[in-house]
Amino acid sequence: MSSHQTFAPSLNTSKRETPRPLRIVHLATTDVGGGAAIASYRLHQGLVRLGVDSEMIVAQKLTDDSRVHGPKTLMEKLMPRLAHHIDQMPRRFLQTANQSLLSPAWIGSNALKRARALKPDVINLHWISNGFLRPEALSAFTTAQQTPLVWTLHDMWAFCGAEHYTEGDTRYVSGYTAQNRPQGERGFDLNRWAWKRKMRVFPRLQQFRVVSDSRWLGECAAQSQLFREHRVLPINYGLDTDIFKPIPKDVARQILNLPRDKKIVLFGAINASGDKRKGIDLLANALHSYFLNTELRGNLDVECVVFGASQPPKSDAISPLEFGFPMRFCGSLTDNIALAVLYSAADVMIVPSREEAFGQTALEALSCGTPVVAFRVGGLPDMIQHQHNGYLAEPFDVHDMARGIHSILSNDAAWQTLSHNARQSVLGGFTLEHQARRYLEVYEELLAVRT
Repeated sequence: MSSHQTFAPSLNTSKRETPRPLRIVHLATTDVGGGAAIASYRLHQGLVRLGVDSEMIVAQKLTDDSRVHGPKTLMEKLMPRLAHHIDQMPRRFLQTANQSLLSPAWIGSNALKRARALKPDVINLHWISNGFLRPEALSAFTTAQQTPLVWTLHDMWAFCGAEHYTEGDTRYVSGYTAQNRPQGERGFDLNRWAWKRKMRVFPRLQQFRVVSDSRWLGECAAQSQLFREHRVLPINYGLDTDIFKPIPKDVARQILNLPRDKKIVLFGAINASGDKRKGIDLLANALHSYFLNTELRGNLDVECVVFGASQPPKSDAISPLEFGFPMRFCGSLTDNIALAVLYSAADVMIVPSREEAFGQTALEALSCGTPVVAFRVGGLPDMIQHQHNGYLAEPFDVHDMARGIHSILSNDAAWQTLSHNARQSVLGGFTLEHQARRYLEVYEELLAVRT
């Protein structure tokens, strides 16, 4: 049994007879403008394929999907951008070493009112920051008579303060007090302020379920003071395996004008070179270790390709360009077909993240038959099985990551097995249908309890 299958919630479901298809309304800041948004939209697509009346309400609409409802007038389109900047104003009064996004969520929109107007059976929250929804807006769901609510966690924000990732801090478990601030943090305790506002509402939510995208995130949520009294169900992401599928490597490289006689190491993420959490500096050190170790590298000719960035990081961290091996920066890629071609062109995908709630790029690469090397952190072990469809290095041992790269690049016969296993692991538990059916179980169980 795959690790993914062990996370499917075991629910006693009851079929609900309705004169129309089940109607689910998803709330998300945007439909495809980021990893969490893409995951939300993929769930929406999976539900539609199962015959569910699925709709989305967003502050910024980037698709042409008629089931996604975004702003229409020029003023409505400008307001979310303004709201984001206003929402970030309290951030100026905090000095912290945490480099992750902080969302105070002190302003919001009328998103919940718009959701209720669609008369949904269930409202599904997703990533709702950037001035889209205030915690106080959920106080309407503290009575059992309200519409059932599901919250899909794409990062740690819902059960923390203002942080989307805590970088190891555990105030979300013990509570945000004046005495347990991270060392060196000064100024306005923004995280405590945001957490206290959530504490007035979240523990009292009724007809409510929390869904996490990975076992790791679910365990964190279950330990938190905000959600420890609520049921937390891990359901991994799914994707369209008809789009993310293997393409013959020679064909993919010819399309992308990549060399056919080299081994291609691939790395990519949104803001790949600017987000420390994504670990491009760790990748640089791992490649440094690999290329300096002639016993590992042998006579292999390797080139590294980076998407999600058009230039190396501007920092004091080690840059791969210093080591004299070829690097290509492809910039931002948003087209799924282009991504599938790039994954198929690579010999190995590297995911060197320090924190990762799930890791969609890893899943996309596996679906295209490309083995993945990653650190054993976050949700990555949910899909990567060590030396079966990839390699899990010990955090944050760059020499172990270099050994993982070597183990995949140096043995063509073993690579074929890894590639086959990668594709089969996705088909066996990470499709849109797998994900959507598990969510249907959650929705149906909530509705059965309500009736």
